[in-house]
Amino acid sequence: MKILKNHARKYWGDILLAMLTVIVMAGSTLWQPKLLQNVINAILNNQNHKIVTLGIYLIVIAVIGLLAGVFNTILSAKVAQSMSADIRETVFRKIETFSFGNIEKFQAGNLVVRLTNDVTQIQNLIMTTLQSLLRVPILFIGAFILAINTIHQLWWIILVLVILVFAISAATFGQMGRHFGLMQGLIDRVNELAKENLIGVRVVKSFNQEQNEKNRFNEVSDKLNEQNIFVGTLFSVLIPAFTLVGNLAVVAAIYFVGDLAKSDPGSVAAIASFINYLMQVMFAIIIGGMMMTFSARAMVSLQRIREVMDTDPEIVYADVPEQELAGSVSFKNVSFAYNGDETPTLKDISFEVKPGEMIGIVGATGSGKSTLAQMIPRLFDPQTGVVKVGGVDLKQVNERSLRKSVAFVLQRAILFSGTVGDNLKQGKSDASEHDMDRASRIAQAAEFIDRLPERYDAPVEERSANFSGGQKQRLSITRGVIGQPKVLIMDDSTSALDAQSEKLVQEALDHELKGTTTFIIAEKIASVLHADRIFVMDDGKLVGEGTHAQLVKNNRIYQEIYATQKGKEAI
Repeated sequence: MKILKNHARKYWGDILLAMLTVIVMAGSTLWQPKLLQNVINAILNNQNHKIVTLGIYLIVIAVIGLLAGVFNTILSAKVAQSMSADIRETVFRKIETFSFGNIEKFQAGNLVVRLTNDVTQIQNLIMTTLQSLLRVPILFIGAFILAINTIHQLWWIILVLVILVFAISAATFGQMGRHFGLMQGLIDRVNELAKENLIGVRVVKSFNQEQNEKNRFNEVSDKLNEQNIFVGTLFSVLIPAFTLVGNLAVVAAIYFVGDLAKSDPGSVAAIASFINYLMQVMFAIIIGGMMMTFSARAMVSLQRIREVMDTDPEIVYADVPEQELAGSVSFKNVSFAYNGDETPTLKDISFEVKPGEMIGIVGATGSGKSTLAQMIPRLFDPQTGVVKVGGVDLKQVNERSLRKSVAFVLQRAILFSGTVGDNLKQGKSDASEHDMDRASRIAQAAEFIDRLPERYDAPVEERSANFSGGQKQRLSITRGVIGQPKVLIMDDSTSALDAQSEKLVQEALDHELKGTTTFIIAEKIASVLHADRIFVMDDGKLVGEGTHAQLVKNNRIYQEIYATQKGKEAI
């Protein structure tokens, strides 16, 4: 509830007005049966002038209640929409502070559901609360007292009605909270499966896995369907049960009023008012039960939102002034293990790289090459050891300084929908067309950008589906070099390029980025032959460094990789 309180502060005025309109609505609802009783009395006593006056009062009260209801709905919707939008933005901002480790813990699909479905449940709770929070107790207490006051001899009917309705509510609503929690988890899973299939549709179709994926999806969907049917069944039993209890109470009231009418003719006029109050008592309990149901579901969602908000980012940047970092990089006794892994991915890594050096990193799959590279832009922090850029410990550098100095080009090129220019400006927000031209020439992206009629205004579709793998990689490299970083990391980011394009990119990097320290992670030794030094990784350890010629002579691991690749090329 703390989340709701924090976001409600901005809207106290609208919340108070909404509560005021609820009080007016409840007062109008309670007053009308009493006026109706007076009208019936006036009819029985042939008091025509009084009938007209009371009729006007009745209409005025109904109109006031109607207007209060309209304003209450408008104010409730405004507050609910505004607060849910604020919560969604707050959660999104929180997610943006998460490190890779935090994202992996929650999973991307799960976070999307929390941002959408869970926030919607909270919005429904706010709306329902503002429309019914005060209304339920006012209606229940007011109708209960007024019903007894109207025909006090039938007090026991009201008491029996309350007990029965409470018993039915407790038996049904009590079960719903647990099932709503299960439903939210299943919605997460459905969203995750749908996302996997849509993103990996080419793989699914290539390997003829449509039926298997349908079976996986149907299994989870059927479980979600079962939960929905169970909750729906409870509701389907609930409403008839309430209706039956209410009708039995009405029948009992009419039956016993027949005896009372002999001694007290005024009770005939009071019966309509009494039945009205009976119904109001019953519906107040029903609405209260419904609120409890919505609350149970929304509380699950609130808890899930709170889990996100209470999660501390694994990486926190120092609150220090922005600084210019030189291009030197050093690792001192760095070890790192991913969450849940017992075996470290990096083991006691130490090295120093001077500004402007080009470093190649090679090794077998799973040797720790990419993990080592991810330490430099501080995507992860080592468990032990120190990583420095420009001679400064990364834990003593603010985020803006680090991002300005270090650029990371991923193997899997990720572009965002928008334009080519929008994506390139992610590397440098104030990039001019001249900056884009220079960077695209280095990355060999100018070759296809210049053929686009709109050039940098050319659209990028969702998941960059309108570009080939090689074009996406070249755009990704362009984005990496456009800010002229002091340190450039290329994590197998030329894997989708043909040999000629890769060679041109390497030559451009040598010529145009002489002062930039460059790390090139590659599966192919041919991609790092021109590097000043080559680091050899094996099982998380740095097992060799030197030039290609030195390593071919002295390093067994490098010799094996080189011999294997040379053999493949010969074949």
